[in-house]
Amino acid sequence: MITPAQRMQVLTPHFFASLGPRIAALTAAGADIIRLDEGSPDLPPAHFIVDVLAEAAARPDAHSYQPHRGPAELRSAWASMYRRLYGVDLDPASEVLPLLGSKEGIFHILQAFVNPGDLALVPDPGYITYRRGAQFSGGEAHFFPLLAEHGYLPDLAAIQPEIAQRARVMFLNYPNNPTSSVASLEFFTQAVDFAREYGLLLCHDAAYTQVTFGDYHAPSVLQVPGAKEVVIEFNTLSKSHNMAGWRVGAAIGQVEALKALFNLKTNADSGHFYPILYAATVAMTGDQSWLLERNEIYRQRMQVMVRALNKMGLKAETPLGSLYVWSPIPSGWFSNEFVAAALEQAHVSLTPGTLFGQHGEGYVRIAITNPLERIEEAMVRLRKFVA
Repeated sequence: MITPAQRMQVLTPHFFASLGPRIAALTAAGADIIRLDEGSPDLPPAHFIVDVLAEAAARPDAHSYQPHRGPAELRSAWASMYRRLYGVDLDPASEVLPLLGSKEGIFHILQAFVNPGDLALVPDPGYITYRRGAQFSGGEAHFFPLLAEHGYLPDLAAIQPEIAQRARVMFLNYPNNPTSSVASLEFFTQAVDFAREYGLLLCHDAAYTQVTFGDYHAPSVLQVPGAKEVVIEFNTLSKSHNMAGWRVGAAIGQVEALKALFNLKTNADSGHFYPILYAATVAMTGDQSWLLERNEIYRQRMQVMVRALNKMGLKAETPLGSLYVWSPIPSGWFSNEFVAAALEQAHVSLTPGTLFGQHGEGYVRIAITNPLERIEEAMVRLRKFVA
């Protein structure tokens, strides 16, 4: 019998891969499913980004392999964006490493730094790739809770020294997926000090820092003085510029960690398609005003959703950033059961909080990645369902 490697046993089928066939079956039976589960932007990138992609793809010299570090112009664009948004100066040659989306980099950094028996400090609830990547490396994910009473920020002092000493990496993610909570520079300073004290590589997943509402602007952990000594920040254009399917991200910060990640990547992939990289460069350096308009659309959707959930008695909070509302569910339900019933009976697809860890029990993550009229319809259906 041909059997997979033992390490594959930790990689159970992803929730969304399993959800797809069920939604397809319901749709084939005539159901109108409103998907508020996956955080995939429903709006396109700005027209000028798509236009330069098409122009670059028409060039006869655009189809060969690219440098593993990507074009110098792309790395300079990441550095320019960080200078403009956060006042952070980066060396494009050594402190910026392009990725095939930030998810790839997050998974690979764990392979590069976690040995069998090592610990990775992982938030609960948190993005599932942190946990799966640690387990696939042969290490162990040690979970620290994100609790509502603490603003979904970790209590760093509660992490036992013997645990921190065994850990190689620690993950943070703000604005947060799934809770939509945010972190201040004061907290990031504490986290950098914690990483320095225990010799950790602090990995900050900054996927949603440009998806913010009102006057709120999310900080980068690299704004903390000295952060680049212990921090890699993972960034992506997936959420910030509506380019999820383009798979454009970057790892930014600690030079030696980036060297290790680069070494792994040269053995795992051969870079990206030049027209995508060229258009990504233009996306970061061109007109950014359309992002304000996009965020206002998201804000309006968010308000409608939160208002409706509160009318149902679910007491959801209004986020300052991200693509999600983190909502309690009615009493008497478990998260998985509630999500399954909402799909079958209300034809609204949500994500159970337990996908992100045991502390997600009692919650669902609801994405705002649908037109306003579809969100309004989904809220009407859910109100009837929970009544």
